[in-house]
Amino acid sequence: MKKLINSPDTVLADALRGVAAAHPELSVDLENRLVVSTAPREGRVAVISGGGSGHEPLHSGFVGAGMLDAACAGEVFTSPTPDQMLAAAQQVDSGAGVLFIVKNYTGDVLNFEMAAELAGDDNIQTASVVVADDVAVQDSTYTAGRRGVGTTVIVEKIAGAAAAEGKSLAEVAAIAEKVSSAGRSMGVALTSCTVPAVGHPSFDLPDDEMEVGVGIHGEPGRKRVPLENAHDIAHDLVTAIADDADFTGAPVIALLSGLGGTPLIELYVIYADIAAALAERGIEVARVLVGDYITSLDMAGCSLTLVRADDEMLRLWDAPVNTTALRWGV
Repeated sequence: MKKLINSPDTVLADALRGVAAAHPELSVDLENRLVVSTAPREGRVAVISGGGSGHEPLHSGFVGAGMLDAACAGEVFTSPTPDQMLAAAQQVDSGAGVLFIVKNYTGDVLNFEMAAELAGDDNIQTASVVVADDVAVQDSTYTAGRRGVGTTVIVEKIAGAAAAEGKSLAEVAAIAEKVSSAGRSMGVALTSCTVPAVGHPSFDLPDDEMEVGVGIHGEPGRKRVPLENAHDIAHDLVTAIADDADFTGAPVIALLSGLGGTPLIELYVIYADIAAALAERGIEVARVLVGDYITSLDMAGCSLTLVRADDEMLRLWDAPVNTTALRWGV
């Protein structure tokens, strides 16, 4: 294992110190392992998300004006604790309540539920939205039900914009739920990832094979097949998503995320074929992001997300955002 780390035991703590050094405009709580926005939020809903580390820039890279107010960082591929989530809620609540955005992994769901109970005891009003958008499998190693993946990024952006407009907690939760329900994702891995504390690849994947429907923690997908070219992979991803939900008749927001080990040139190679495959199906792409937005350490591969959007969702997507990983309109 070759990684730019000091010790497998200190990766998260060291990374958070790096975030603090690189981004003084953010508040980094090293004790509670939180990244907190310093943007004004008096009198408005606060939006919090979080999960295991190793998926950067999700979630800490999306903290800032127009998106998340705080991100809770767990150890690599491990849920943050309820105490962390409670500390985040205490730091960002300004009296209008807190929305928790939760990827559908058992540990995350249970810990955010407990944090909501603790926050209630502290007179902090909360609401939660669980993202479960991965069409690859119904249940997996980490979940009951579908895994939460790329739609999370789009939920965080649109919910953050709704909160910035001064919408109520119920309204922000409703738009977040609408986005979550409208999103579907599917990923493919060309290599495994290597968790620093483990020191070797999470699974064996021969050079001439790929894992279709892989999870962002390296969980098995739908099938293992001979390695395909970008054109065929693009069609596999589009087919899996389009067969699961109807994306015609309305514009979509598309997100093609690398999984951490794929260069941007390759992502654009495959997005050209994705765009063509979507057009063949009559699916109109209104907004698109291509890059590393939700990753799996050093895994090579990509994940495609489509969200069926309406005018309000597009307007909130276009609203100004200023985070380390997503910035426009400012």
